[in-house]
Amino acid sequence: MTFPSLLAQVPQTVEWNFQVALVMISANLVAIFIGRFAIQKAGVGPDLPISKPDVWKNFGVPELLATVSLGHILGAGFILGLSNAGLL
Repeated sequence: MTFPSLLAQVPQTVEWNFQVALVMISANLVAIFIGRFAIQKAGVGPDLPISKPDVWKNFGVPELLATVSLGHILGAGFILGLSNAGLL
């Protein structure tokens, strides 16, 4: 394969805008909410350096990294799907 034919295979994606940011933020918030109740051994690692309400007592750095990682995976999928459907 030549280089120009490889470029033809790359799908066009939507430019970054406010709607894309809202989709990514929403996906991360959903993942944090799900992770807060789904993680079984929470609070094992280091704690976040901010004050939190008692509901989030066992939510530390490992839980935050895990949930926002899942949120970015979900957000990328949502953004690609919505842009291919023409909604973004």
